[in-house]
Amino acid sequence: MGKKDQTGGQVELLLTRKIQEDTWEAMAEGRVRAGSRIIFLPSCWCEVLERNAGQVVVRFYYEGDWDRLLSKMGHIPIPPYIRRDPVEEDREWYQTVYASEEGAIAAPTAGLHFTEGILHSLSSKGIIIAYVTLHVGMGTFSPVKVEWIEHHKMSSERVEVSQGVVDLIQEAKRGGGRVVAVGTTSVRALEQSVAGGEFRAVRGETDLFIYPGFKFSVVDAVITNFHLPKSTLLMLIMAFAGREKILKAYEEAVKLRYRFYSYGDAMLIV
Repeated sequence: MGKKDQTGGQVELLLTRKIQEDTWEAMAEGRVRAGSRIIFLPSCWCEVLERNAGQVVVRFYYEGDWDRLLSKMGHIPIPPYIRRDPVEEDREWYQTVYASEEGAIAAPTAGLHFTEGILHSLSSKGIIIAYVTLHVGMGTFSPVKVEWIEHHKMSSERVEVSQGVVDLIQEAKRGGGRVVAVGTTSVRALEQSVAGGEFRAVRGETDLFIYPGFKFSVVDAVITNFHLPKSTLLMLIMAFAGREKILKAYEEAVKLRYRFYSYGDAMLIV
């Protein structure tokens, strides 16, 4: 949260992507124009370089260690439908126990169900756990507003699937095993790895949009939370399991008062 230097008006920035060490893409809540300055601390302010609708590019000017300043200034951006202010516990709750890299603007929420104990239990039963990365960006949350879904354009997000993971999956498939993806982010990362026709390691950007009619090549089962209507996440799950089956599952979830979205319940689709 910051204040405009001339008017004192409040502005909230959600940092979405680092462009350079001091320059970020962000979403701005509050009226700001290109050229305006936003003050966060006496030792930290930013200049708005560009503005396009609710998106801005800002350059930060600061004294001291950036990571420490960011931790002091910022708060965990929990979803807006959680109608409370962030608390200190969100720093631990809104994060998977296996997270290792910074870069996502939101947690891959299916992974929130996994504790160290559950991961150990799975491993002790002979289940091999492999890790992929898809840095959740605004593309995941942008609602579909076009009449024909194939005209929707996904914003790109950073993805990484290592050669080690590719080798593990190929070995599992050869042995008659199945690949269970934890979350839609894992599904997109894995299916991006085979998008060129050959299953291979990938590190870069993906704008892969999965909707009904998509042919899955890697994933055999999915663990996923319950998603917002009209979202690309829901379309991905319908592509995997079929629209009618998912609608029935959601009807059951509503009837039994399951919790939806980020801190909600999960289902396994086989």
